[in-house]
Amino acid sequence: MRVVIALGGNALLRRGQPMSEQNQRENVKIAAKALADVAQKHQIVVTHGNGPQVGLLALQSIAYTEVEPYTLDVLGAESEGMIGYLLEQELRNVLPHTQRIATLLTQIEVDPNDPAFTKPSKPIGPLYTREEAGRLAKERGWSVALDTDRYRRVVPSPRPKRIFEINVIELLVNMGVIVICAGGGGIPTVQHQDGSLAGVEAVIDKDRAGSLLAQELRADAYIMLTDVNAVYTDWGRSQAHALRRASPDALQALTFPAGSMGPKVESACEFVCKTGGFAAIGALEDAMAILHGNAGTVVTTQSKGIERY
Repeated sequence: MRVVIALGGNALLRRGQPMSEQNQRENVKIAAKALADVAQKHQIVVTHGNGPQVGLLALQSIAYTEVEPYTLDVLGAESEGMIGYLLEQELRNVLPHTQRIATLLTQIEVDPNDPAFTKPSKPIGPLYTREEAGRLAKERGWSVALDTDRYRRVVPSPRPKRIFEINVIELLVNMGVIVICAGGGGIPTVQHQDGSLAGVEAVIDKDRAGSLLAQELRADAYIMLTDVNAVYTDWGRSQAHALRRASPDALQALTFPAGSMGPKVESACEFVCKTGGFAAIGALEDAMAILHGNAGTVVTTQSKGIERY
């Protein structure tokens, strides 16, 4: 089975952890073991989030005042390479030496007129108190928004339209290579009328980019691994319920937080509706169980509605 697996940024750097290289490497080691279990039985393509990492790179760029800060597309490319390097190395350490692995920087087309450019919504970087967030917004011209009980910087998140490197990715996959690509949602890129490409100041949602990747690769399954064990209704309330299986129609009739579970549910439903495959959302440590339908939330047209745990 061909499986596209999306690792959440918080699966690689746990919420509240300092953004040190060592912390990220230790988390990547855990992720690599979960991915290796799946890779030994299925053909996998890996993508990942980069919200904490690209935010840190942006802060580091601003701190160096000799030149203008680097744009988000360039910082996104840097984070793709950094996380891809860690994932590739740790996967090599747990898989047979004959397994070929490659990390590919990936440009993804966005519409320059996407309304997201006027409504920043994608959280990046560390968490701040209300006072810190207000000061940084004023000093640096940032947009900030509430994320759980604290604040983060938010940037434009246009919808992905096309993966420019998809033919190269598919060529490698067909040769048995585990490809790590479209990291952080890919590098947001516009194509001008003359065919030339240019990066833009934005961050694409990695779950939407992963869904597009899975569709274009004609994957059998699209799995989103994060730091929660399933999709919940009434999240954070006493009546919260974890969902075991659901049809796209049933899920789309519910409302989920726009900054977290909403894009995951939307991306899962889109993949299932357009391909007839199945999608799933759950915890990193449950990767193999999720794939077999024994953990997480599975989205499939074979479900008649919603089944709870």
